[in-house]
Amino acid sequence: MNIKQLTLLTLLAAGAAATYWLAMPHDTQDMGHSMTPADTSSLGSGAPIAEVALPAELTADAQIGKRAYEAKCAECHGANAAGQNGVAPPLVHKIYEPSHHSDMAFVLAARNGVRAHHWRFGNMPPVDGVTDAEVKLITQYVRELQRENGIF
Repeated sequence: MNIKQLTLLTLLAAGAAATYWLAMPHDTQDMGHSMTPADTSSLGSGAPIAEVALPAELTADAQIGKRAYEAKCAECHGANAAGQNGVAPPLVHKIYEPSHHSDMAFVLAARNGVRAHHWRFGNMPPVDGVTDAEVKLITQYVRELQRENGIF
């Protein structure tokens, strides 16, 4: 077998694998994902989804992030990132721990929006009027809330 044939077979195998992967269902809620979202059926519309313990103090960057969060994110994700039933998920939740959703994931979500994949609130649109630098500060605030609530 020559190099051209080997390359062609490799490309065909990769294409077949990609086609198979894309055809598979990826809704983690239905697949028993280890980070299954909370059952919110007993909560009223707009009610907080998570109980959030607040840190005694926030770092200076997280304080700035909190103000930006309140201006740009709280309308949907609720006070202190607790989420709002029927509106948007809590960011103080194991699903958003740093090992599963990196800080850059928050930047990309704000910049580009996000297709719904863990929760059933619909797609998140891009956030108008927020800079990447502001999202990094917002993420610092969310991470400090998460740590206070045992999410590392």
